[in-house]
Amino acid sequence: MADYTTHHFTAASRYTVSVGYDRRLYAHDIEASMAHARMLGRQGIVSKADAKAIVGGLEDVRREIEAGSFVWRDELEDLHMNIEARLHELIGEPAARLHTARSRNDQVATATRMYVRSAIAETDRGLRQLQDALVSVAEAHRDAIMPGYTHLQRAQPVLFAHHLLAYFEMFDRDAERFSQAARRASVLPLGAGALAGVPYPIDREWVAGELGFDGVSANSMDAVADRDYIVEFLAAAAICMMHCSRLAEELVLWSSAEFGFVHLGSEWVTGSSIMPQKRNPDFAELARGKTGRVYGSLVALLTVLKGLPLAYNRDLQEDKEGLFDTVDTLGATLDAFRGMLGSIEVDEARMAAAAQDSALLATDMADYLVGKGVAFRDAHAAVGALHEAASARGVGLGELSLEELRAQSPAFEADVADVTARSSLAARDVEGGTAPSRVADALKQARKRLEAAGG
Repeated sequence: MADYTTHHFTAASRYTVSVGYDRRLYAHDIEASMAHARMLGRQGIVSKADAKAIVGGLEDVRREIEAGSFVWRDELEDLHMNIEARLHELIGEPAARLHTARSRNDQVATATRMYVRSAIAETDRGLRQLQDALVSVAEAHRDAIMPGYTHLQRAQPVLFAHHLLAYFEMFDRDAERFSQAARRASVLPLGAGALAGVPYPIDREWVAGELGFDGVSANSMDAVADRDYIVEFLAAAAICMMHCSRLAEELVLWSSAEFGFVHLGSEWVTGSSIMPQKRNPDFAELARGKTGRVYGSLVALLTVLKGLPLAYNRDLQEDKEGLFDTVDTLGATLDAFRGMLGSIEVDEARMAAAAQDSALLATDMADYLVGKGVAFRDAHAAVGALHEAASARGVGLGELSLEELRAQSPAFEADVADVTARSSLAARDVEGGTAPSRVADALKQARKRLEAAGG
């Protein structure tokens, strides 16, 4: 009879316990164990009757866990031993045969890879929903004009939709990174044993097919020691959170009284304990803060891995808490942004007024002179001098008279009055530019890309 008792549970023993968090892998661990048991039966390594009993017992264990009646025992240390011990209580001696031809090393690596794949699938859904929200806002305000910024200083007029589509592109690259990480996670380590393989006629390819893996690991030592797939997930998550944080900063700025470009729904702002007028963009601010949390998980795992010799080391137990926290943090952040964007009210008039700042047309005035035959550097210098003169007088560049303009360059003519924010937009008629026709095409393409991705 298998012995599922453990040594006296001491304070020192608690240091190694992982069941408090690795139980999150239960569905994947049970699914992998069921496939393993079926394979053992198919290959004649255990009897078909024992394999059937094991699979049936594992189904019962899963039902208990999902019903909340399963009793997790710290003295059994981890998820795997808890499940196996309960299986033995349910079906008796056949449970002892489940661990034939595998080790906890390849067992946990398999369950973790399965978890990462499912986490990526869920993350992709969240990303596509966020992209859909961005496109919906952009479509609803496709003609809204706003200042574009560099160095947080007004630079040139752009369409608000063009600005939002920049984030669509960022999140699209995030989706690509997660997809690539999922592909590399889809390698079955089961069969690697503790580190050297197993001395049984197992069928790894069959198990891989049952569990939806694309293939099997080529090296047993690498299979149990590798956590690159978690690093890749965390790295992709860190970049995605960075993009969220940038969008959060825009929402914080745009919803301030100084900008006044957008108004967030009441469920996405909070009040002050002392100032009754406050509408604090706390959700956006929290997203900025939680970005550092995800960065921390990435750096922590890289630090764990950097000095490990082959093959398995107990340090690898530290791969999960940061992974789980990142999955939760990123998922909640994507949901929050979808909600914030769904609630947003855009003040197009306020944006347009800010875009009428004639200083935003300085580049266009230089381009106007180029169109009159002036070398760009000379045109740049002339308009720069005009801007300085206007600023010294406390007026806008557009308030200078034609005579004042001609004093800097005789190439200026009356048609310089045709240089406006709208003409500036229309002039950027290049692929990827902010011209209305280009942005309209970009919105259509964004919709097609979402449809192709199943978003």
